[in-house]
Amino acid sequence: MIKHVVMWKFKPFAEGRTKEENLLLVKSMLEALPEKIDFLRSMQVNLNVNPKESMFDAVLLSEFDSLEDVLRYREHPEHKKISSYVALVREARASVDYEE
Repeated sequence: MIKHVVMWKFKPFAEGRTKEENLLLVKSMLEALPEKIDFLRSMQVNLNVNPKESMFDAVLLSEFDSLEDVLRYREHPEHKKISSYVALVREARASVDYEE
């Protein structure tokens, strides 16, 4: 099992929306992916509750059977749509893939 973890720090305002609006929009978009991508085993999207400036704003926790499935996920059209939008509204991104 591969755990895929991504964290983002969002811009205060981007694409006509506030940070909070973009966080909720992206969360909703991501949470719809398991119904569209059958090899995505599980997905959780959580928003940060700590107001400390150095903290990231959101974290994605997902599971795949293999690293190959993670790579397939990255190229999936539904994921690419969301990823393209997130690139416009984020300031920073960090990620890690690990085996469990």
